[in-house]
Amino acid sequence: MRRHDKRNNPRKAHVRHILVPDKPSARGIIEEISKAKNPLKVFKKSAKKFSTCPSGSKKGDLGEFVEGQMVKQFEDAVWQTDIDEVPSKFVKTQFGYHIIWVHSKTE
Repeated sequence: MRRHDKRNNPRKAHVRHILVPDKPSARGIIEEISKAKNPLKVFKKSAKKFSTCPSGSKKGDLGEFVEGQMVKQFEDAVWQTDIDEVPSKFVKTQFGYHIIWVHSKTE
């Protein structure tokens, strides 16, 4: 973990994610989400069913976090993702493979 950003107005983001242990699982979930008529609904169900993170019980909702709270690879992916963009890729961290849905960001 990195230290919190000490600027007066650090960036914030509200994010959901699905954490899985391997690439094939991540690819399969992304494929299901991208084919869905309602991708966010499928994302939430998949988070509840497949995520190994405790946030899975909250449909993957991590809530809002401040820059510096999450591991660098995860945060970099969040800042590069558009708001409500349907996930088409995953990001690898020491915890596993994350599929990310960004609800809001303040730059």
